[in-house]
Amino acid sequence: MENKHKEFTLPIHWNDYEDIAIALYERFGDEFGESQIYRIRFTDLIEWVLEIPNFKGTREECNEGHLETIQSSWVYEWRDNQ
Repeated sequence: MENKHKEFTLPIHWNDYEDIAIALYERFGDEFGESQIYRIRFTDLIEWVLEIPNFKGTREECNEGHLETIQSSWVYEWRDNQ
């Protein structure tokens, strides 16, 4: 996980699941546990992803598969930090 806290970052897109998960964990920390992450509404999750610095994806490129994988990746990131 050495690319956490990079000074310069490449653009992030919908399929950069690990980068998105790291950014979400850095933003919310332990505010959401494993079960809460899986219950986050996709409408909220989309907004939070679109707010990530250097995120270059669009709302139109998003799909349910991306959101489900982002949730799973976020849970793994949360677990790694427990």
